[in-house]
Amino acid sequence: MELNWTALIVFAFLFALVTFMGFYASRWKRGDLTKLDEWGLAGRRFGTVITWFLLGGDLYTAYTFIAVPALVFGAGALGFYAIPYSVVAFMLAFVFLPRLWAVAKKHDFVTAADFVKARYGSSALAVLIAFTGLLATMPYTALQLVGMEVVFKAMGMSGGGWVGEIPLIIAFVILALYTYSSGMRAPALISVVKDTMIYITVFAVVLFIPAKLGGWENIFGVAKDAMAARTPPGEVVTSSAGVLPYASLALGSAFALFMYPHAITGVLCAKSGRVVRRNMMLLPLFSLPLAVIALMGYMACAAGIKPDTPNDAVPLLFLEMFPDWFAGFVFAAISIGALVPAAVMSIAAANLFTRNIYKEYINPNCTARQESDMAKLVSLIVKFGALGFVLFLPLEYAISLQQLGGVWIVQTLPAIVFGLYTNWFNRWALSLGWLAGMAAGTWMVSTTGFKGTMYTLTLFGQSFTVYAAIYALIVNVVVSLVLTLVFRALRVPNGRDLTRAEDYVVA
Repeated sequence: MELNWTALIVFAFLFALVTFMGFYASRWKRGDLTKLDEWGLAGRRFGTVITWFLLGGDLYTAYTFIAVPALVFGAGALGFYAIPYSVVAFMLAFVFLPRLWAVAKKHDFVTAADFVKARYGSSALAVLIAFTGLLATMPYTALQLVGMEVVFKAMGMSGGGWVGEIPLIIAFVILALYTYSSGMRAPALISVVKDTMIYITVFAVVLFIPAKLGGWENIFGVAKDAMAARTPPGEVVTSSAGVLPYASLALGSAFALFMYPHAITGVLCAKSGRVVRRNMMLLPLFSLPLAVIALMGYMACAAGIKPDTPNDAVPLLFLEMFPDWFAGFVFAAISIGALVPAAVMSIAAANLFTRNIYKEYINPNCTARQESDMAKLVSLIVKFGALGFVLFLPLEYAISLQQLGGVWIVQTLPAIVFGLYTNWFNRWALSLGWLAGMAAGTWMVSTTGFKGTMYTLTLFGQSFTVYAAIYALIVNVVVSLVLTLVFRALRVPNGRDLTRAEDYVVA
């Protein structure tokens, strides 16, 4: 494929702009970046607007922009689970996240594992929470590169061996440098540009593509025929048999969303619990562009796009429907949409390792500067580890691990969310519940050959196909509940709770 110079020039200009912003961010809302709280959480001083842009840029990733319409293009209605799940997640988060922010602010917690350690008096349980976050974050970070690779391919920047990966390596080296120097301020500032570009793209899609494709009736009609020809057949509208998988995937994903370290890290950057509440009310505004992004899967069907893989459908659609300069604009938006979450994910992973492993077990007497320096170093390791996933391992390994990511990360919910309201659960019961949930969820996904996350359970002659994360979470909660009752009956002591009821109150 020849280079699309027009798209490439527009892309390069916008990429250079956000690179400048990334380095400039170290001077924005100045703070002492030798402290982990300043580098990793931007001093907890973001207001409603910046937090809204940051969380939007953090949660709506390049892989979402590519993968959601790709799933709709290939399978149909199932891909729309992303819309209700995001709305439900914000409703749930409105209830518990302000409490987490309040107690984290009171005790200078940087991670959810910090809270778990203080609440249950258990370093072991905190390490399990930190380990799960690291495990789920690495492949998720790697998959941000998938969106960038697809964009580079669409612009003709592809080749065999290392030559084809040079643009990706350069982009990630730049990301690593400005994240190292600016910390959380860099993705926060860049997310303002990224989210603005996404909204411009969505407005352009709604205004122009349906008119070029003969209207929505034609788009859905062609998509319906295309879905019927798939193997296995897809659905434009979910059938009765598909309701339970669809609903469970939406609900399980909603439970998982704000358990991810990068989501919690973005929330803890807010300057008050009120800011967190406002954002949970305002963030559903991102569900509207997400719905349009999903519909691009049907638009690609109607446009007759014939991609090598479903992931190529969106870039090819823009090249087909818009002039090259606007395609370059969109490709830049997708790539920047990879950089923002990748930066936050690497920072969140660095915070977890530094606070809950390095400071806890390796260097308990480290200074604030040593703590910050270690976090910066780990953030680099995470980024280049994610790059290694793409360069050295078949992509299906990263995708398989990311599919497990949601199943794994939701196993931290009992310790974190239940802990925000009660310390009744025994710390060892929660640890064993976590182990049971992790084992059950991993086993269920393994029965599909790590190619899917749905598991069919047969009870009393009825089959129930449900997102494995839901089944695994039920196992986790039941084990935690039963063992807590047993340990209480045996008078097994719990850890000392370092928090008080007033710490959870949002002023």
